[in-house]
Amino acid sequence: MNNKIDCRYAIGKKEANDYNTNELREAFLAESLMTPGKVVWIYTHYERFMLGSAVPTTTPLTLETIEDQLKMPFFTARREVGVINIGGPGTIEVAGVSYDLGNEEALYIGKGNDNVVFSSKDANNPAKYYLNSAPAHHSYPCKKIGELEANVLNLGSQSTSNERDIKQLIINSVVDTCQLQMGLTRLKNGSVWNTMPAHQHDRRNEVYFYFDLGDDNRVCHFMGEPHETRHLFVANEQAVISPPWSIHCGVGTGSYAFIWGMAGENLDYDDMDKFPPSALR
Repeated sequence: MNNKIDCRYAIGKKEANDYNTNELREAFLAESLMTPGKVVWIYTHYERFMLGSAVPTTTPLTLETIEDQLKMPFFTARREVGVINIGGPGTIEVAGVSYDLGNEEALYIGKGNDNVVFSSKDANNPAKYYLNSAPAHHSYPCKKIGELEANVLNLGSQSTSNERDIKQLIINSVVDTCQLQMGLTRLKNGSVWNTMPAHQHDRRNEVYFYFDLGDDNRVCHFMGEPHETRHLFVANEQAVISPPWSIHCGVGTGSYAFIWGMAGENLDYDDMDKFPPSALR
């Protein structure tokens, strides 16, 4: 049983405007994900949303409850979990049922499913499971989502440097969930802007997890109110927590992909307020 994890309390927009670079990074950037041989969680007070990772190598990893934050007998007693694998092939066992997950495949784990175990097929090429979790009021069935089940959107263009494929994996048109939504966006060669126009979600939070960056490359992630923007330089396999009052968009120094995860008042993927570049300061 884990007794304590990294906990991020909600930060107001006025308070964030006064933060220096280090304070912004401490409040909104997750730098400890994808640690080999460990399950890592960060608990946020935005929609009680959790982000984390599991990287099993030579031995499987068990999804355990977190006593201080959850006060639950097991992790999914009152929560749903979304998983996307960005590494080698692996297997997730949920309540005695095994699900094989390849690269960029997803698994939805519904409320009440105990005994979740993560493993890799090859310790030298381990699975890298990115995890999101949100409170759940109903128990929906577990479901694996692969390439054929995902809903894929092709957006942007080369002329605006944001041509990209959005793979909607855990959304209500693909799988039943209480409030969790997850997907994966991969930019086309030569495109660097991940979300433009920038947007915010007043009725939910969102977390961006960036991956497949080169060692020396970074994504400059923009956040803050549209008229009072800030930025964070984000490295490979790091995530940015976006409060409901914050825009989110980013531009990379090289090719990359990212996973987006959301939870909040509704399951409407298009419920967002957009801000064109001319509206940003």
